[in-house]
Amino acid sequence: MTPGRKADLDPQSRAALQKVLDLLAIERASVSSVTAPNQAWKVHVTDSLTGLEVPELQEAVQVADIGSGAGFPGLVLAISLPEAKVELVESIGRKCAFIERAAAEAGIANAHVINARSEDLAKGPGRETYDVVTARAVGRLSTLAELASPLLKENGVLVAWKGKRDKDEESQLARAADELAMRPEAILNVGDRAGSQHRHLHVIRKQGSTPENLPRKAGMAKKRPKG
Repeated sequence: MTPGRKADLDPQSRAALQKVLDLLAIERASVSSVTAPNQAWKVHVTDSLTGLEVPELQEAVQVADIGSGAGFPGLVLAISLPEAKVELVESIGRKCAFIERAAAEAGIANAHVINARSEDLAKGPGRETYDVVTARAVGRLSTLAELASPLLKENGVLVAWKGKRDKDEESQLARAADELAMRPEAILNVGDRAGSQHRHLHVIRKQGSTPENLPRKAGMAKKRPKG
């Protein structure tokens, strides 16, 4: 995989994202620990944009952002990829309500909120549907790979936002790769242009069909990760 270009926002896109951050700053429900607009731009928007350095994400038609939280990176990606359908998957209702309101008021028409756990989505209409799955600050690599595998089309990729590299975590993913049909492909160091100086993007590719035992029962991938 050859890293793609850095993303630039046009004035209209910047204004839409500023609207999202303004709403986040006054949101009463707890949806993010970082809400001050100036800080949130770096922590949420700049960080999310680094995902566009993965060519497969730039070219994706169907994207699932799992564990979307306050809507990042999903809302940023939706604005940056107007031709793509970006589905933000979040199990907590108050966070879904915020994302829906923010997307509507900022005019992000291609962002769609799904109030569900990713495991349940993968049992139904989301199974093997997406070109790319994204996940930011959600869990261990093997957990994310397990959650993404049944959602991805064959040859699709998971883009996982992580902090400092963890050899034990990467080794755990490598051991689980065959069982999950997910192969680690690349690790991009984007810390100099992200919201965190230690930010890394892990690109993990779906190989073959989804294993029959996936998804497991909701919560098991986190409680008892493979590998």
